[in-house]
Amino acid sequence: MLVTGGNRGIGRAIAEAFVANGDRVAVTTRSGGAPDGALDVRCDITDPEQVEAAFAQVEEAHGPVEVLVANAGITADTLLLRMSEDDWAGVLDTNLTASFRLAKRASKGMLRLRRGRIVFISSVVGLLGSAGQVNYAASKAGLVGMARSIARELGSRSITANVVAPGFVETDMTAVLTDDQKSAIKAQVPLGRYGTPREVADTVLWLTGDGAAYVTGAVIPVDGGLGMGH
Repeated sequence: MLVTGGNRGIGRAIAEAFVANGDRVAVTTRSGGAPDGALDVRCDITDPEQVEAAFAQVEEAHGPVEVLVANAGITADTLLLRMSEDDWAGVLDTNLTASFRLAKRASKGMLRLRRGRIVFISSVVGLLGSAGQVNYAASKAGLVGMARSIARELGSRSITANVVAPGFVETDMTAVLTDDQKSAIKAQVPLGRYGTPREVADTVLWLTGDGAAYVTGAVIPVDGGLGMGH
């Protein structure tokens, strides 16, 4: 299986969960630092040639990619009127276009195998929206339409495509928030706390296991109830 952005945060927790499960795991990183037991593949997912080279490396080491978790993502937050073309294009290219590129390449091997699991890591922001995150929210919402289209297109070959939408999770991205900001966020979450990367990883593990063989085109929130109703 292949996880993008697997050197820290949610991606690392996902990779570690699969390693602990006994799976053959590869992760893409731009600067290294894969978890122990995982194949460390250097790759900028916005570069089509690097993506092709990464899949060739993984396939040589582990065989066809049967599980793809498209997790790598970036932010470039600013208000709409201040958002530059580069702010928009950079986030969409990494979060949405690269996910399309990865899914397209992975599906080639899955179609030959007549089985496969694709999981896109979205965000509660993609469903609720967030001031100052027009680009990020659009990229994460786009993953839902993409997953559901793939689910319809490839379902007859026993390939599933699903979305996991984390809420506020304890990672480097949320560590920079002030105490007041953290308190305000927790006040909006029915469970009254942040999630952990492992809780997201466990959901991904379930989605790619035998117990979720009949789940496809789904959006699974792991957000403490913050985005319920979507």
